[in-house]
Amino acid sequence: MTVFLGCGFAAKYPEGGGNYSVPLQWMLGLRRLGLDAIWLELLTATADAREDESRIRIFQRRLDEHGLKGSYCLLHQTPASDAHDLGTMRFVGLSRQELLDRLAGPNSLLNLSYSLHPPFLLQFERRIFCDLDPSEIFYWMTKMEMGQSHHHEFWTIGLNAGAADCRLPSSALSWRTFYPLVDTELLRPQTAPRIPKFTTIGQWYWGGGVEVEGRFPDLSKKFAFEPYLDLPHRIPLAKFELAMNFNRDDPEIARLRERGWRVVSPHRVARTPAAYRRYLATAAAEFTAIKGVDVAWRTGWLSDRAAAFLALGRPVITEDTGAGKNLPTESGFRFVHNLASAEIAVNDVLGDWPRFSRNARACAVEVFDAAKNIRKILGL
Repeated sequence: MTVFLGCGFAAKYPEGGGNYSVPLQWMLGLRRLGLDAIWLELLTATADAREDESRIRIFQRRLDEHGLKGSYCLLHQTPASDAHDLGTMRFVGLSRQELLDRLAGPNSLLNLSYSLHPPFLLQFERRIFCDLDPSEIFYWMTKMEMGQSHHHEFWTIGLNAGAADCRLPSSALSWRTFYPLVDTELLRPQTAPRIPKFTTIGQWYWGGGVEVEGRFPDLSKKFAFEPYLDLPHRIPLAKFELAMNFNRDDPEIARLRERGWRVVSPHRVARTPAAYRRYLATAAAEFTAIKGVDVAWRTGWLSDRAAAFLALGRPVITEDTGAGKNLPTESGFRFVHNLASAEIAVNDVLGDWPRFSRNARACAVEVFDAAKNIRKILGL
C-alpha cells in the first residue's frame, strides 16, 4: 500500500522552518513504519514565476536534506483554483505516470487540513481528513464545504472533541482524535541551556475568524499574550523571548521590549527545519498563549510545536484548552489561565527543571511519537 501525505502549506512559505516541520514529522513517521510514503505538495501558481521556481527549489532541498529524495511529488497548479485537477498540474519529483501508477494500487491519503480537493481527491482509495486546527475547521464546516463530503474518515488534534465540556460546533461527522506528531528519533533530548529562556514561535497577527455568540473575537497572539506581558518583570531570573513576524518598523517591537520581552525574527532564527529544531533547543521551556476560542470552546488543542519542545526535553507552559485529561499525570506540561498561574508555573519549572525535562521527553515518546499516532490513524 502507498500512503500519500497531502499538504498545501509548506512550499508556499519557504521562510517557515516550523511550518515545514509539521508535514515532515508525518513523513518521517511513515518511513519509520516501513511504508511506501509519498509527500504530495500542492503549490498554486502566483503572478511571480521566478518566486514560484524558488519555492520549488527550496522545497526539493528541504526534503532532500531529510532523506526524502524520490518520496515526493510537488504539484504546481496553473492557474490557481479551488478545484484540483491533474490536468492543470506540473509535476516535480515523481512524474505524472509514476503518480498514476501508485494511485492504481492500494493506497490511502492523509489529507492535512483539507489540502487536496476534488476532483483529484476522489482518485484516492481511502481518504482520511486530518484536522490540525479544530476551532476554525469545525466552525467553517458549518458554513461551507471543507471536505466533509469527500472523505471516509475524520481525525482531529482537538483532543477534547466530543467531550461533555467541549463547545466545538456540533457535527454529524464521527471525529476521532490523535496527538500532534513529532518524530522522537529526529528530535532527541538536549542538555540544559545555559540561560533559562522561555520562548515560542508564531505569527503575532492573525486574520482567521470564527463567530462566537454573534461576535468574531480576536484570535491573534497579540491579543492572547496581553494578560501575560508582565512576566519578565515578575521573574527577572528568566529570559522571555518571542520569535514573531513583525515588520521592522512595527511599534509592537518597542512596546514588547519595554515590557521586558526580547523579540527576534523567526525567519532568521528558524528559517529551515534544522534551524527551527536548534532554536527550540536554546530554550529551557516554551511559554505561549493561544487563541482564546480554543480555551473558551475547550477543544483540547495542543500544538505540533509543543510536541517538538517535549521531544527535546523542554517542558511547555501553555494555556488550558482541556487537553490535560488526555495526558499522563507527569507530562512536562503546565497549564495556566492567568498571569498569577503563569508565574507559578515558570517558577516551578525553574525550580526543578531536570524533572520537568525528563517528564517532557517521556511524554513525547509515549504520547506524541509520529509512528505511534500514524499507526493508530491507519489502523496498523
